[in-house]
This record gives sequence, structure tokens and C-alpha cells, in this order.
Amino acid sequence: MQFSTGYTFGFATVICVVCGIGVAGSAVALKDLQDANAVLDRQTKVLAVVGLVDESTATPEQVKDLFAKRIKPLVVELKTGKPAEGIDAMTFDQSVEAKDPAIGFDAPAGNKAKVLRMPKHGLVYQVVGESGKVERLIIPVEGKGLWSTLYGYLAIESDADTIAGLTFYKHGETPGLGGEVDNPRWKALWPGRKIRNAKGVPTIQVAKGSVGSASEAPNKVDGLSGATLTCNGVTYLLQFWVGEHGFGPYLEGVRAKKG
Repeated sequence: MQFSTGYTFGFATVICVVCGIGVAGSAVALKDLQDANAVLDRQTKVLAVVGLVDESTATPEQVKDLFAKRIKPLVVELKTGKPAEGIDAMTFDQSVEAKDPAIGFDAPAGNKAKVLRMPKHGLVYQVVGESGKVERLIIPVEGKGLWSTLYGYLAIESDADTIAGLTFYKHGETPGLGGEVDNPRWKALWPGRKIRNAKGVPTIQVAKGSVGSASEAPNKVDGLSGATLTCNGVTYLLQFWVGEHGFGPYLEGVRAKKG
């Protein structure tokens, strides 16, 4: 049986429309589940960066329970470092605020982290102990690597100077090269390093080659072989977010309270 050209095109159009509706419907139906999984993944990363869970074995129930018990989100005004008023820390999303033309603004021109937009406020995760005392701080960090924007978390001890851990939850760097930012052995090199030098300037950096232990090189971490540009990106994004344009004012306030 031979069909006319009009019939063929019409049949193809109907099939495309039906399939399109099906795909769109599936996307809408799965959106809530995808959003929930994204939140769970970030909560897992927040807990893992301070060693509270093992990402490979933690169950969703364990993550949710431990996050509720040990993590206290705090929204701060980046410019002053002071707690923000009238903002729900549980639902605040600084990436959304950065894109909001009414609140967000252009990042400082020429910043080496290549951050384009900045939020007015930032989200700090306070790690609390059994007594309710803040033991560590976790701040979100982001910046350009070689091929992608790296998104992660930097954990800092309560002195607001000593690094407790670093992890990335999203990036598109080359596997085996820049992608080694996910390597547990490399991430294990970060605890004990200092984000600032003796003059208070953010100088934490990923060096070229091996630099030794935290006591030998307090402001440097071993580089990743064959991934110079990714390493530079990590250096720049860390220095940006612990500096004056990021969470620097907040961290300075924490230090001042410590006396």
C-alpha cells in the first residue's frame, strides 16, 4: 500500500507530538523526585566533607537524620558577614539569588575565579556538636576550572582559618586529570591547611608538584599531574570565596569573637 506525501508527513507529525507530550509529561512528573535527589546529594556532600558520613554507604534516612541533628544552616549578608534577617535558611538558594536581577549583581570584573554573578547573601552550614556548640563551618564555593564550573564545599574549623575538608559535588573536568579533584587521596591532603598567611591574606593554593604535609606547607596542597588549569581554578575559587568578596567578612567576624 502506498501512502500520499501528505499522509506521511501528517502521520510523522502526530507521532512527534504524542512523543513530545509523553517526554514533557515525564519530565514534569519526575521533577519533584529529581529536586529531592539533588537536595539529598548536597546534604550528603555537606556531611561527608567533615567526615560525618561515608558517601558510598550512607542511606538517605541516615543522611536526612544526621543533617537535621548536626547541621545548622545560616544565611549571612556577604558584604558585612552578619546574619541576615527575614530569610529562611532551610529554603534559601544563593545560586537562585545570584541570578535574580533584583537582588543579585555582577561579580567583580576580572576575578580569577571567573565568577559572573554574586548573591547578596550566602549560606553557611554550621556543624554543631552534642552540646549545640559550633564545631566547624562549611561554605559553598564555585569557579571555573578547565572545561567547567566546579561547585563544591569547603569545610573550615571553628577558628575560621584551618581547613577541615574540601569536596566538589558538580563539575565537568577531564576524568583522570582535572577530574582527580574527586580522588579521596587528594581530598585527604586538605585538612590542616590554612586559608590565610601570617598577614591575613587568603593564599591557600594548589601548587605544582608535591609540597609535603600541612606543617611543611600550611598554605599549599599538592598539585594534580596533568591538570594545571583545573588546579589553578581550584586555587582561584577558594581564594575568592574566603576573601573580601565572598565569605571573608563572615569568617573575620568569627575570628573576632574567638578573640
